[in-house]
Amino acid sequence: MEPIKHECGVALIRLRKPLAYYREKYGSYAWGLSKLYLMMEKQHNRGQEAAGVGVVKLAAPPGSEYVFRERAMGSGAIGEIFGSIMPRLEACGLDDMTPEEADMSAPFIGQIYMGHLRYSTTGKSGIEYVHPFLRRNNWPSRNLLLCGNFNMTNVERIFESIVARGQHPRIYSDTIMLLEQLGYALDKENQRLYRKYRYSMPEPALTHTIEKRIDMGCVLRDSAPLWDGGYVICGATGSGDMFALRDPHGIRPAFYYADDEIVAVASERPVIQTVLNVARGDVRELEPGSALIVEPDASWHVEPILPQESNARCSFERIYFSRGTDADIYRERKALGRQLVGRICDAIWHDLDHAVFSFIPNTAEVAFIGMCEGLEDELEREKADQLAQMSARGPLTREAIEQVLSRRLRIEKVAVKDIKLRTFISEGSTRDDLAAHVYDVTYGCVENGVDSLVVIDDSIVRGTTLRRSILHILDRLHPRKIVVVSSAPQVRYPDCYGIDMSRMGEFIAFRAAVELLRERGMGDLLATVYDRCREALAPGGDADDVNHVKAVYEPFTPEEVAAKIAEMLTPADVEAEVEIIYQSVEGLHKAVPGSPGDWYFTGDYPTPGGMRLVNRAYVNYYEGNPDKR
Repeated sequence: MEPIKHECGVALIRLRKPLAYYREKYGSYAWGLSKLYLMMEKQHNRGQEAAGVGVVKLAAPPGSEYVFRERAMGSGAIGEIFGSIMPRLEACGLDDMTPEEADMSAPFIGQIYMGHLRYSTTGKSGIEYVHPFLRRNNWPSRNLLLCGNFNMTNVERIFESIVARGQHPRIYSDTIMLLEQLGYALDKENQRLYRKYRYSMPEPALTHTIEKRIDMGCVLRDSAPLWDGGYVICGATGSGDMFALRDPHGIRPAFYYADDEIVAVASERPVIQTVLNVARGDVRELEPGSALIVEPDASWHVEPILPQESNARCSFERIYFSRGTDADIYRERKALGRQLVGRICDAIWHDLDHAVFSFIPNTAEVAFIGMCEGLEDELEREKADQLAQMSARGPLTREAIEQVLSRRLRIEKVAVKDIKLRTFISEGSTRDDLAAHVYDVTYGCVENGVDSLVVIDDSIVRGTTLRRSILHILDRLHPRKIVVVSSAPQVRYPDCYGIDMSRMGEFIAFRAAVELLRERGMGDLLATVYDRCREALAPGGDADDVNHVKAVYEPFTPEEVAAKIAEMLTPADVEAEVEIIYQSVEGLHKAVPGSPGDWYFTGDYPTPGGMRLVNRAYVNYYEGNPDKR
């Protein structure tokens, strides 16, 4: 119920026809730019802190700009960027230009279009951290535009390797590191070709030959083996090479489409389907460890860059982040709701007639539909059993049959978001009172003291909104019992691959386990785990191989932790009994079989950097430095 900042969004377009083609067929030289705008807007959920656009123009004459970039901060960044670009196109008279004029001089009209939407997961903000990043050079083939949906877990190691070569990055961030690293490899590739052809042809033919023969796969293989993390890295050179590379575990998502007019890449499949109006089957997933590479002549291919590792496609992506309009994700989210039906029925004593079902927030609606379908099946079984029992006792009357068949699942919209919480009031009790009024309730749909009230959420990570607001407002309906259901399992461990969940102490499941340890006289285990983590992080330790934080949870069942969470989150003045039900890890894997990446819930990180991070996060928690990295 509390929003989670998450991984960024990317959009990449390569036009494969001359600009005149798009003007004639679609009525505008800006067709590619308009498609980029739509692809970015359709992924607006993936980045509301900032956005950026980059364009490469391949026909610009010397002395004129050929790599354009515009960036902006804030949730309205997309509108601000295109609101700045479009007047410039109108001012230059784009509509009245000949194809040659548009090709050579119209700003932000080119052959390669790059878009990025940013959510910061490192705490760093400011326009200097907004993608795309640009490495300038006087030679087109050495210019590099770079953006990505990624978080590297071994930035220090990458930094050291760059500095060891004598480079001097101007900012300590993973994006700058990758820009410098790839830029260095791109320079090497240029130099290799220069040495190969310098004696066989004069300038400028030599330069043009180099531009046409850059081996982008070689550039990526020179850099990517050092990376540890989840990533989709997108790049374009000033001479027309373009690429998108996905990490070998497939942690971060990437999809692409290609026909004779366009090559397009996006973080989500339905974005491409909708914007280009193409069939789902024509949009392909970029395989882990592979790169989609487009050459300067607009030919393209998919090339393996890194060996494909174990499948760790992010399950949280499917539960929470991606657009629910994707056919597979929609089906999976419904399945997540269905998986919880048995435990919900146990929690309400199998009394479906005296239970009201709803969801908060709107992102949980699809899981709610699946939950209700499962509950309807359960109710139908009950009605069939009831009729069979009645039939065994004697002839059935029409009235009796109608009475059984009239039983319906009671589905209501019980909570409505009413106001946006203003933060100008900072005092604790007053602020909490204000938070309790963020939602309003629909009165009259719950029978006081008789009905159970079941609400489903897609995840309960920190529990802050539950404690400050939701449980209070649900209790106003005076239910007999409140059952809060999470379609995701308990989030127990931090993420390091691009989601803003990095501090151990923020997780309500972790705080509950700590409380249980202390209540049961096992508090010394916290110090023991701290010592193990410190030893593991020391030179020669096993921090890359073992998650020592798992020991905090081992003494307890998931149900014990959930019960403690309910106790900790239930305000003293809430009268109804409160139970919290979490999805099981087994239920998650049944519902989302193709995305087994579950490190948030199990602590089983797919890369050494993840293991190291969780041990470091615990040390920071124990030492009282939660923001230290």
